[in-house]
Amino acid sequence: MRKFFDFNAKELRIFAKLDTPKKVQDFLNRIPINFEKNGETCLSPREVLRQNRAHCSEGAMFAAAAFWYHGKTPWLLDLKTGANDHDHVVALFKIRGFWGAVSKTNHSVLRYREPIYKTVRELALTYFHEYFLDNGKKTMRSFSKPFDLSKIRDKSWLTSSENVWDVIAALDDSPHLPILNKSQLRALRKADGIEVTAGKLVEWRE
Repeated sequence: MRKFFDFNAKELRIFAKLDTPKKVQDFLNRIPINFEKNGETCLSPREVLRQNRAHCSEGAMFAAAAFWYHGKTPWLLDLKTGANDHDHVVALFKIRGFWGAVSKTNHSVLRYREPIYKTVRELALTYFHEYFLDNGKKTMRSFSKPFDLSKIRDKSWLTSSENVWDVIAALDDSPHLPILNKSQLRALRKADGIEVTAGKLVEWRE
């Protein structure tokens, strides 16, 4: 077990066990969803462990930290939406030249992606048809370039007891690539009713 920034021995033992993306995903699935009952949060990886809760961006940062502990690049991917919907954030990983993603979500969709995608765009597009409102409107509009958390100068986001909004703000401001052109946007078909119903299936109830 090696030193990793300011994490303590107990926390490091957890990271040491999470040596594959599958194990990271399984670990995040066991953590209850963060319903933010007392207001919006952006918990550091340490606080995810301490509070035993996470929403998508908190889970993605935790997964990226676990990858970093094991010598991998801590990449995030931001899936940006149009109005009236929320962005989704996942942690990227790469195995033998192919991209995959770890995802923390409460819904039956927008989940883990196997490392079978040649490009980040190819992976990002797999989330497009799963991303819709209750009225069936498809909302995903762009995706970020891989965002390397190791490039953030201030590493306190890993263990801070305060919300780490600056990390998500930097991700939000990072370069994003569009998914649709104007004609494609105009021609979109709404998701079927059965898709909308399936999308309402949740893992954790408030």
